[in-house]
Amino acid sequence: MSSLQRTPLYPLYSDFPSARCIDFGGWELPVQFSGIVQEHEAVRKQAGLFDVSHMGEFIVTGADAEAFIQKMTTNDVTRLSAGQAQYTLMCYDNGGTVDDLLVYKLSADQFMLVVNASNIDKGLQWLQDHLAGDVIIRNVSAETALIAIQGPDAVNIMAQATSETLSELPSFHFIQNAQVFDATALLSRTGYTGEDGFEIYCSAADAPAIWSGLLAAGQSHGLIPTGLGARDTLRFEAKLPLYGQELSSTISPLEASLGFFVKLDSGDFIGREALQQQKNAGVPRKLVGIELIDRGIPRSHYPVFNSEGEPIGEVTSGTQSPTLKRNLGLALIETAYTSLDSEVWVEIRGKKLKAKVVKTPFYKRGAALS
Repeated sequence: MSSLQRTPLYPLYSDFPSARCIDFGGWELPVQFSGIVQEHEAVRKQAGLFDVSHMGEFIVTGADAEAFIQKMTTNDVTRLSAGQAQYTLMCYDNGGTVDDLLVYKLSADQFMLVVNASNIDKGLQWLQDHLAGDVIIRNVSAETALIAIQGPDAVNIMAQATSETLSELPSFHFIQNAQVFDATALLSRTGYTGEDGFEIYCSAADAPAIWSGLLAAGQSHGLIPTGLGARDTLRFEAKLPLYGQELSSTISPLEASLGFFVKLDSGDFIGREALQQQKNAGVPRKLVGIELIDRGIPRSHYPVFNSEGEPIGEVTSGTQSPTLKRNLGLALIETAYTSLDSEVWVEIRGKKLKAKVVKTPFYKRGAALS
């Protein structure tokens, strides 16, 4: 019997003979259902359906809930109104990243935090260690399922699943207690692919019926189930960070080019002093896009060198882009070498291959960048 954790949708994976599961941070999850490139292209052109129920959800309530989240995260949660969501990060005192997450403002004194699956225990402990005032944190990860539908046709498919007018829902807004088929869910216009789409938070018991209902509703639109492989190539093209690669305890949000989500003027938060010092002194290294000029594909942790052969950083993610058909990577390198068109060298199997710094994100909705 597998010791890996499984989502409420795991029994439905067997409906797809080509589905292949892997160990993803202790979870048995599908890396693909039909094929990574096919699934990637479906999301870019029609729509894909993702089981992301391994993600963690915390409910934070109390009179001091907002002030507590403000202290724990880098963005400005006071800017949110009920029904709005925000991307943000939690940092250590030294500016390194505990996790990146979404904050949902459910009401004046109630919030939902959505954290990475690999960081559920660590993130919960970090929050509890800093608990102060009238604040209660509940870990509802086990009872909550999360289904994402992403792609240009997502809004049309969802129109068959709910009576809510989702076409008018702005990005990073959500609807609580929405009816999706016969279930109640939180519908959020968010995602991790660079495309339009929705994330559906529901009870674990309701997830199989919603999943099956959406696949049936989306059949004529080309909707297909999509695994972790395409999820990674999609987020990579859109330069959306993956914790453990673009972010970690030793990589700050400023180094990861996420300064927009760090509001140094919004009051004190854990890590603010270190990040302010980093900004004042100049960020020593930055995350940039690179393209291989020589033949090869950059992969995570491949070392990067300057023209003198000196190490200047490493690749954090890389692949042959399914959309652009180019060998691209994200690399965290010394700031002196981050100007566009700067030449750098990536070591692949003992051989240094020429690359250049290119514009990111590699892909924006509706148009691939050259």
